[in-house]
Amino acid sequence: MRRICVYSGSSFGASPDYAAAARAFGTACGRRGIGIVYGGGSVGLMGILADAALAAGGSVIGVIPRTMIAEERAHLGLTELIPVDSMHERKQRMADLSDAFVALPGGIGTLEEVTEVFTWLQLGLHLKPVGLFNVNGFYDRLIEFLDHLRDEQFLTPTHHAMLTVGSDAELLVEQLMSTRHTLVPKPIHRTSELREN
Repeated sequence: MRRICVYSGSSFGASPDYAAAARAFGTACGRRGIGIVYGGGSVGLMGILADAALAAGGSVIGVIPRTMIAEERAHLGLTELIPVDSMHERKQRMADLSDAFVALPGGIGTLEEVTEVFTWLQLGLHLKPVGLFNVNGFYDRLIEFLDHLRDEQFLTPTHHAMLTVGSDAELLVEQLMSTRHTLVPKPIHRTSELREN
């Protein structure tokens, strides 16, 4: 595994444990020689993650829209900073550069990004590991909702099990490194198969 794409908040959040987790994950990757690909910001958990990975000897690639560079949000000390024209291009470039994906605590943008790559995994558009860094139970409610989707038969048990969840940075990196997915076609339910009760 060469690089992990990390999604995280551009703020620090309510608990100092979130910053500690971002620092721990960046350090764990840097020590293993695993590069970080992220949104290129210098603020919030994003900045802490990048700084920790760099301090541990790792490489960090940031992908950021030019509008955010103009707003002085970009981290200027990265291994590489890639400017792009749109959020769509940003997400695609980050995905192309990465061998796995993980979400640290974050807001609606972090949630949108990790659910998108999990959807791509379900559809077989990639077979890269997708994980949640569940710091202090941050993602417990999302995990409960995914359980609900599985129980209501909108997410197959096999696809549900493809999501990697961990609460320890070192162990989560190890899990992502050892995960191997195979293509599991998503079932197609045609209206002709529907029977009235």
